[in-house]
Amino acid sequence: MDKELQSTNELAWNQDTYDAWINRFGAPEELAQKIVKDPTVKLKPLMELFGDVNGKRIVNLMGSNGVKAVALALLGAEVKVIDFSPANKRYAEELAAAAGVKIEYIMSDVLELDQSILNSSNDIVFAELGIIHYFTDLHPFFRVANKLLKPGGSFILRDFHPVSTKLLTSRGTTANVRKHKVTGDYFDASLQEVEVSYSKYLSDERSNQPAKAYIRKWNLGEIVTAVADEAMLIKLLREEPNLSSEVYDKGIPKTFSLVAEKLPRDGSCR
Repeated sequence: MDKELQSTNELAWNQDTYDAWINRFGAPEELAQKIVKDPTVKLKPLMELFGDVNGKRIVNLMGSNGVKAVALALLGAEVKVIDFSPANKRYAEELAAAAGVKIEYIMSDVLELDQSILNSSNDIVFAELGIIHYFTDLHPFFRVANKLLKPGGSFILRDFHPVSTKLLTSRGTTANVRKHKVTGDYFDASLQEVEVSYSKYLSDERSNQPAKAYIRKWNLGEIVTAVADEAMLIKLLREEPNLSSEVYDKGIPKTFSLVAEKLPRDGSCR
């Protein structure tokens, strides 16, 4: 990622983030009580992709506020979060302490990790919902995922479907119908200025001047090819409807899940 662009995005994610999570989830102590009752709620629909996580070593790339990491730790996983935001780290570590579990939170740019961390020792590496669009080249990001995994380990990516993010504009909910219009260019490779996603959780006063970030929206072919280029065998590509509503967006892919396996050192496929 271009250093200037990288610095701009990191600065955006270091502004008001902790307060945004307080507004969204409540204090870490409040959220911890909910997660402890049933950790799997915060992991849907990823749980079926993870399988049994007890005893597994798992890394959450750009894991933000640590909600997924804490849920996984409660289920018996050994979890690392890698993220560059000190405000995210603060919320995540307070959340873990309140839930009575331990997570390791590594504050770093994922592309500048110490080589001691890239030790091919993890069972699962995952990233989800709005991560890869912060990179202007996907290969270094997926290469890090590969280096974190042991041979045979799984890389799991769940993200917004490019048809919904690059191609369609959705409006209205009249008569339980949301109208979709093709307004975008599926093959557009330009950078776009956007408000950081946590802005909607800020107070009215702060949300009037939301932090800006720059993103590159990738199409599905670019994503799949970049994963395969980094010596990972794609085992599953699942395109998903709107999982939060059976009414809206019917027939439109809203998210996708990709599972890839790190190839053995000899490069052979199973």
